[in-house]
Amino acid sequence: MIDDQKILKTGTTTVGIVVKDGVILATESQATMGYLVATTKAPKLYEITDRIAMTISGSVADCQQVVRIIKANAKLHELERAKPISVRAVARLTANALFEQRLYPYISQLLIGGYDDAPRLFSLDPLGSLIEEFDFSATGSGSVIAYGVLEAEYSKDMNLDAAKELARKSIEAARRRDAASGGEIQMAIITKKGIKRI
Repeated sequence: MIDDQKILKTGTTTVGIVVKDGVILATESQATMGYLVATTKAPKLYEITDRIAMTISGSVADCQQVVRIIKANAKLHELERAKPISVRAVARLTANALFEQRLYPYISQLLIGGYDDAPRLFSLDPLGSLIEEFDFSATGSGSVIAYGVLEAEYSKDMNLDAAKELARKSIEAARRRDAASGGEIQMAIITKKGIKRI
């Protein structure tokens, strides 16, 4: 039997939204260890290339290691081929890295968003499952709350400003109702011009 006292519970909320002109990635910045708020300034949104970014949820150390591996491999890919790596290729690299560790998995739920020939969003689980999301996705302990807002208000024809506001509202709802989510909102708008951090 598992001793509940030894389980260290963590949580977070991340959101990705796809619209015709780009992708919005958003998250909050609270990191918890059980009932302790370890920090309210944890980075959970990482730039992989100048047009691809990733949100993390799960074990911070595991997620940071995945980010380091993928950033290095994306850079090598671009140097070898002398052209930018696609969002799908970054997502596949990440899925492969996660799958290789499936017996001792990286405790992670990741969203990868970016823009190459079109805006793209992918969600990944700890074992390397890879799903392209065509509207929106959310991860972490607050995702069920965020999904309620996203389901109610998402529209395929919304513009980037409306999607940015929807991302903010969904993260804000999770921050109010999920004890493991809090801190500041981190957001990136990714278009064909690149990544704009907010």
